Amino acid sequence: MGFLDDAKDAAETAGRKIKEGFEDTKDRVDDYFDEKKAEANVKKAEAEKESVETKNEVNAELRGDKD
Repeated sequence: MGFLDDAKDAAETAGRKIKEGFEDTKDRVDDYFDEKKAEANVKKAEAEKESVETKNEVNAELRGDKD
């Protein structure tokens, strides 16, 4: 029975390590996508800010405002 117990323990250990490796990889991929999503949100916010600034400048010119 010692051989079977050792084989069972080895299989359980290997299964646990595979599961942990998969979970670590999944976490890394999730982190990567979260980072890219955040970068896209920053770019979108910067574009919106630039758009509003340009619109405000045009409106100020049309009103004849001076700096």
